[in-house]
Amino acid sequence: MTTTTPTVVLVHGAFADAASWSGVVAELQRDGIPVVAPPNPLRGLAADAAHIASVAARIDGPVVLVGHSYGGALITVAGTADNVVGLVYVAAYVLEEGESLGELQGRFPLSPLVENLERWTYPVPGGPDAVEVTIAVDAFPSVFAADVDPEITRVLAVAQRPLAAAAFEETASAAAWRTKPSWALIAGADRAINPEVERFGAKRAGATVVELEGASHAVAVSRPEAVAALIRDAVRATG
Repeated sequence: MTTTTPTVVLVHGAFADAASWSGVVAELQRDGIPVVAPPNPLRGLAADAAHIASVAARIDGPVVLVGHSYGGALITVAGTADNVVGLVYVAAYVLEEGESLGELQGRFPLSPLVENLERWTYPVPGGPDAVEVTIAVDAFPSVFAADVDPEITRVLAVAQRPLAAAAFEETASAAAWRTKPSWALIAGADRAINPEVERFGAKRAGATVVELEGASHAVAVSRPEAVAALIRDAVRATG
């Protein structure tokens, strides 16, 4: 009997880019696990999920989708693609079908992220300007990456990729965790997403859960070995 090792697709969240997965990519590559870390447009839940689904669809063979933060909402929808065999949530939102990020967050005390968001406008071809958000640069280290080297956080703070504000109100068109196995890593000291939001979503999905005490939202940067270990478990279980 031959088995095919699933390809891992790493989906970054808001205020970051695919480089945030660098340490995790290196760990997986050392294990011979095929991995792809595509750009996430960060323009809206439906459009971004469709983009990630298209990435999965062009991979020949099974796929494990891994989503960090807002990326968790995307893999929840994109994970319905036929070749997706598992979902891994890393300090992430785990939505139910018909639920929005705002609705899920609203059930719990707000994190410090909310009061430290800055709003900007960006042009939309053929329509009025839209709103996007970033984290205030001076608040970024404590809110997003408190356990990351300060020299690195200073770079990350000015290299943020903004998220379209409309993404908070869009609802998930599907919940792939209802039919696909899932794993979740909870960042115990997360100040961008309330860890209770992460725990609630993971429990509701029936995910296999690992919690890292003291881990910030940027857990893939600060603790890539632990993140890769959970992904490795998912790959082994689905391969």
